[in-house]
Amino acid sequence: MNATEKFIHRPLTLLGNTLTIIGCLGLLLAVSGAINAETFAVGISSGIRVIGTVAVSGCLLSAIGYGLADYFEK
Repeated sequence: MNATEKFIHRPLTLLGNTLTIIGCLGLLLAVSGAINAETFAVGISSGIRVIGTVAVSGCLLSAIGYGLADYFEK
């Protein structure tokens, strides 16, 4: 694996894992009532949906990063 391949998938994986953790913590805090989820509301989307979008996008970025790592290993 060369430096270019590491430059591509490692940041994606790190960013994805970070967003997933932040999104999941945000969802837990919003459901438990520790934070007001409506402060994250945008337009007609509820705050829970916006926080959930952060977690889902993190999962997708992680999957892309790990997939690229597996692809470059072969």
